[in-house]
Amino acid sequence: MGVSYKALKRGGAMTRWRDWWNQAEADLRHSKIALDSGSYEWACFACQQAAEKALKAVFEKSGDKVWGHSVLRLMETLGDRFSIPEELIVCAKMLDKHYIPTRYPDGLVEGCPAEFYTKEEAIRAIGCAEKIIGFCDGLLTG
Repeated sequence: MGVSYKALKRGGAMTRWRDWWNQAEADLRHSKIALDSGSYEWACFACQQAAEKALKAVFEKSGDKVWGHSVLRLMETLGDRFSIPEELIVCAKMLDKHYIPTRYPDGLVEGCPAEFYTKEEAIRAIGCAEKIIGFCDGLLTG
């Protein structure tokens, strides 16, 4: 992901978009390490985080602050400015489902998240995170 960095100032303050972007990439890398180690719930959660942070980088670079953790809601808000492919909306919905139940046993009927998440789910989540990050990369460099 080839985003070049120059410190940008908006209203006298430096934006932190590059920090958000770097962490998005780090979270995506972590998801692949978690996949390889069999920690599928953490792979899924890291993908949700990667997509969220990549989207926040786009907003931050344009000088906007956004709050919240829903990838879908961030995408919808971004849709006010850019055309969002339907495939990314579907990915956002899937990734948002990994925000709570991947981390908390009471997010499931019973048992712990490590018992329920599968390799296939982690692979799908990584694919979706990569698509969203790729889309954001295009917005950041375009």
